[in-house]
Amino acid sequence: MNDLSHATSLQELDRRHVWHHLTQHQAFDNVAPPMMTRGEGLYIWDVNGKRYLDATSGGVWCVNVGYGRQSIADAVREQLLQLNYYAGTAGTPVAARFAEALIEKMPGMSRVYYSNSGSEANEKAYKMVRQIAHRKYGGKKHKILYRERDYHGTTITCLSSTGQEERRMQYGPFTPGFVEFPHCCEYRSQFGEVDNYGELAAKAMEEVILREGPDTIGAVVLEPITAGGGVITPPEGYFQAIEAICRKYDILIHIDEVVCGLGRTGAWFAYQHYGIQPDIVTMAKGVASAYAAISCTVTTEAVFESFRGEADDREAYFRDISTFGGCTAGPAAAMENLRIIEDEGLLENATHMGEYLMTGLLALKDKHALIGDVRGKGLFMGIELVADRTTREPVHERVAMQVAGACMARGLIIGRTNRSFADYNNTLCLSPALTIDQQQADELLAILDAVLSQVANSN
Repeated sequence: MNDLSHATSLQELDRRHVWHHLTQHQAFDNVAPPMMTRGEGLYIWDVNGKRYLDATSGGVWCVNVGYGRQSIADAVREQLLQLNYYAGTAGTPVAARFAEALIEKMPGMSRVYYSNSGSEANEKAYKMVRQIAHRKYGGKKHKILYRERDYHGTTITCLSSTGQEERRMQYGPFTPGFVEFPHCCEYRSQFGEVDNYGELAAKAMEEVILREGPDTIGAVVLEPITAGGGVITPPEGYFQAIEAICRKYDILIHIDEVVCGLGRTGAWFAYQHYGIQPDIVTMAKGVASAYAAISCTVTTEAVFESFRGEADDREAYFRDISTFGGCTAGPAAAMENLRIIEDEGLLENATHMGEYLMTGLLALKDKHALIGDVRGKGLFMGIELVADRTTREPVHERVAMQVAGACMARGLIIGRTNRSFADYNNTLCLSPALTIDQQQADELLAILDAVLSQVANSN
């Protein structure tokens, strides 16, 4: 069988049997589904041999150190041969070592609870909050606040805490006890043009707390930078005000670092840019750069101590288990991933190349009226497309789809807000591996420049 017929055969098997994520399968009635077969650095090849510059780190912001890392594969292989698994009711050396290494990067944090996906990590955090409510507050302080436009996972309870209306469609009724508060996207200010937007956006959360009753609120969950909701960076003073409000009302701060964690923004964790101390931090995607499945729910010692009790207290423990949280491949891959980030100076590269890309994107904004706003931190950037810069009217989702499709046709994979909102599926997302160099950044910018001209001329 030649290469072409082999590729066609594989794609036909895919068409018949694989149920793809976030995909309308009618599209494959006449077109073969995409299939990726090999990756190296920032590049990935499809089954037909076409090469792409992947500016999405695997499509969903996770391959932070790039493709083809032999040392991570070797670390996983060696660990699996020694011990592939034991349930999280006992320890393993590799899980202990990675927990120590991770905590060293997170001053003020103390304990690591392992599971295997970002959604699961957030579910664990919610269960901790609920159990603390029963242990300390008679069950009353059980509500969890979440922010409009944030996303926290794909399970029903995680969707219950997700501020993206289209992602929630057709999945109700939802888990009770989750309460939304307003977003902090300054470009889409609810207060008009003001100098203290961060303070006002934080106060909007406090108003919700007072409406619900502070004695009913156990925690607030926030993305440090809203990811799939439009790459929204927090306005000046926002997180400091959020922290002060939470301490005032004895509300736990849960930071969802599933996207931003492990270097994406130029710091180990994005919350560290803003000088706050969380009580709970969740992470997944970049922890092992997707070389193995792993997620972590990390807490302060005070949160951990909430579950300690006397020997005869039959409920004095976190009554939860994650089967695949006991897999050793995840911590083994994560340890090597951590070493690579440190030894290759990838936090510094994320900062340096992030600034370089931002300069290039702002130049594109000056050139293309289609761009209304450019925002981001490190190697995590959003480009909001508008039909009119003066009114800030968003383009229709099909325009963002057209840009992403034209980029892919030219060998560049970018992300975009994907059927999350009624009106604001208009942001392009860039999140290349932390290893990106200037030549690759220039390649990315050149293709994006050409595509924006192409799309502007066709609309």
